[in-house]
Amino acid sequence: MAANDPPDEIGSTTLPTESEALRFWLRLGMISFGGPAGQVAIMHDELVEKRGWISERRFIHALNFCMALPGPEAQQLASYIGYSMYGVRGAMTAGGLFVLPSFVLLCLMSAVYVEYGEVAAVEGVVRGLGAAVIALVAAAVIRVGQRVIRTPTALAMALIAFALLIVGVPFLAIIATAALTGYVVARYRPTLLRTPSSHTDDDFDPVRLESGLRRRFIRTILVWLIPLTILLLIGGLVAELAGFFTLAALVTFGGAYAVLPFVADAAVDRFGWLTADDMVAGLALGESTPGPLIMVNTFVGFLAGYNVEGGLAWGLAGATIATLCTFAPSFVFIISGAPLIDRVRATGAFASSLNGITIAVVGVIAALGVFVARHAAVVDGQPDWLVVALAVAAFVSVVRFNVGVIDIVASCALVGLIASTVG
Repeated sequence: MAANDPPDEIGSTTLPTESEALRFWLRLGMISFGGPAGQVAIMHDELVEKRGWISERRFIHALNFCMALPGPEAQQLASYIGYSMYGVRGAMTAGGLFVLPSFVLLCLMSAVYVEYGEVAAVEGVVRGLGAAVIALVAAAVIRVGQRVIRTPTALAMALIAFALLIVGVPFLAIIATAALTGYVVARYRPTLLRTPSSHTDDDFDPVRLESGLRRRFIRTILVWLIPLTILLLIGGLVAELAGFFTLAALVTFGGAYAVLPFVADAAVDRFGWLTADDMVAGLALGESTPGPLIMVNTFVGFLAGYNVEGGLAWGLAGATIATLCTFAPSFVFIISGAPLIDRVRATGAFASSLNGITIAVVGVIAALGVFVARHAAVVDGQPDWLVVALAVAAFVSVVRFNVGVIDIVASCALVGLIASTVG
């Protein structure tokens, strides 16, 4: 079987033309607001229910596998579905178009921010967006917590992860400890954390394992590592961006909210690419654009290039390097692992470790909320009561009335703009 060929069975009832598939993925990239839950819901509705491009069982199984990988699960799921239809080029098209509109928008918004960020109107919008981010992160803590914290031990584990991150324990150390804890508890006292069972049906009929998988893996790794090595050898900011965002991509378990404290800490305190207020603005812009929230890395890369080397051209270069290094591992995982997705059961030591990480992620997200609130709602040591009130109103709107992300972001930005104009 050729390297670019899809599996023999794709579990779909209708195979679209490549141009039809391309138009869909581009449209999805433009409307994929609402985080991974919303993005997955759109794909399920469009691809399983309406178009029949992939079966329900295949879709759910692939989603479970993608959730176990580091990186944005919705983008990886899109890449897998694209692969299932047209092989490697299908994966590249689906996964690439999933993030391209967001990349273009974030580069434009980043340019406006660095050039006009001191203008009162822009400051007002960013102020309002900061309130939206506080509310959305708080809502994410509740949403994720309700899904994964099912025992007092799990709650304690999440609280410990929160406290450790607040006092400065490295993110990677927390994640590694959580993985080990999940494995040990599942092995000796599984009821303490209620380790999840298999996500797949016992009668699932996996597709045939493709031949030449080892050769494909080697080729894919080389296509990824050779350009990465060149970037690292260039040195300076280019090497810093390439090395750091590759590492960040490989530890993005539990969604973007989980890894953003790691990104914020390194970008602000370790490298000095941008300020804490800039990071909050980046989170706000990331929430207001389609695509994965981890696209915040595009903003961070842009400001790194702009602030360190100077000029919009370097900003665009920094954004490009950060984005490519963030998503390259995802393509490697899917292109190399797609033939195995239908053969791997989400149980055993790996699933137990992942369960521990997922529980700790609740505490990590809460720590991110503290970071955002400290820099968005406190000015010169005093509370910004407009931001506080706006954040509370936005939080209630999301949790109690299920108001959408776009409506929340737009409303907060408008209030901030009006306040800056009146003030």
